[in-house]
Amino acid sequence: MLSKLKSTAHDFSISTITAGLVTNLVGFASSAILVYQAAITAGATPTQASSWLGVICISIGLLTAITSYYYKMPTLFSWSTAGAALLITSLQGVSLAEATGAFIFSAFLIFLCGASGYFEKLIKHVPVSIASGMLAGVLLRFSLDVFISMKTQLILATAMFIIYILFRRISPRYSVLMALITGFAVAWFQNLMHFENLTLNLSYPQFTIPQFTFSTLLSVGLPLFIVTMTSQNLTGMTILRAFGYTRAPISRLITLSGLVNLIAAPFGGFAINLSAVTAAICMGPEAHPDPERRYTGGITSGIFYVIIGLFAGFVSSLFAAFPKELVATLAGLALIGTIGQSLASAIEKDSEREAAFITFITTASGVTLFGIGAAFWGLISGALVTVILKYKKLN
Repeated sequence: MLSKLKSTAHDFSISTITAGLVTNLVGFASSAILVYQAAITAGATPTQASSWLGVICISIGLLTAITSYYYKMPTLFSWSTAGAALLITSLQGVSLAEATGAFIFSAFLIFLCGASGYFEKLIKHVPVSIASGMLAGVLLRFSLDVFISMKTQLILATAMFIIYILFRRISPRYSVLMALITGFAVAWFQNLMHFENLTLNLSYPQFTIPQFTFSTLLSVGLPLFIVTMTSQNLTGMTILRAFGYTRAPISRLITLSGLVNLIAAPFGGFAINLSAVTAAICMGPEAHPDPERRYTGGITSGIFYVIIGLFAGFVSSLFAAFPKELVATLAGLALIGTIGQSLASAIEKDSEREAAFITFITTASGVTLFGIGAAFWGLISGALVTVILKYKKLN
């Protein structure tokens, strides 16, 4: 056991620690407000809303750190961003107790999906080229945000971009870290950081007795389950496969997420799932040149999430103090290498190139149909094109 711990400690590096930190910064700063808004929509008090954030951060942090260490691969978990957005619109007029019942129902369905092994069997039939095309499409908007941010914060975004490129030449492993430091420095000197409302206090879990009503289970619980599985877990599984982590025990990971979700639901843990987008930061070459050592980025991310969960209210106000352009630019720069690698994998095989490209553009379009996001429709369109083209060749 001691030798395993020493080996793990040796696998940590500044680049993997930075990847874990950036993953949390981007994930929390970009969508934590949706979790808070969903809680308020359900009638939660500010204390209960902090409980939602705290409990779900601690849950995904423990899951991420433990599974990343155990399986020696970056298995990252997160809350369902799409699920939080769904709740904001569907919890109007629903009591907090009824909403909690819906969360438990959704978590139980996720647990059953993992235990049945259905989704793992499904993902094995997705070609790597299509998975890579979908990943590139999902991440494209993040890198575009680097240049969009230059419209409103030219000096900040440009300085981060230049430093990133310079360190890609000098020392690639530290390029994202130096871009982060540059962003903080520029934002500080330009008075773009606002720390006036910071208060340091612990977040305490608030238990809600669930109430199960058929209408709420059908109108909230079932859609939450569908959105979480299609927009988050399916995408997360595909991303793991696109980065070559084919030995990842998908069914077991989803089963674990459903089980932890069941425990966290009465405290506001509405949906826990595989990370879909921010996980790519820890899986890409910027995290570490050696894929076998990138799991330490997952451990780091998990530890940071537990700390965030303990001080959810404080961290939320801290991240709110950062200019949104800093977070957007940082995310875009951290994912440039991953997007390039994904596009290269997508077009590598001539026979699958067209299907992979259609997957890419469908996903990048951001189209949402029937409440299901573009990543799912990208996979569907790529699969259909693959079937049609292969059928044509057989005839």
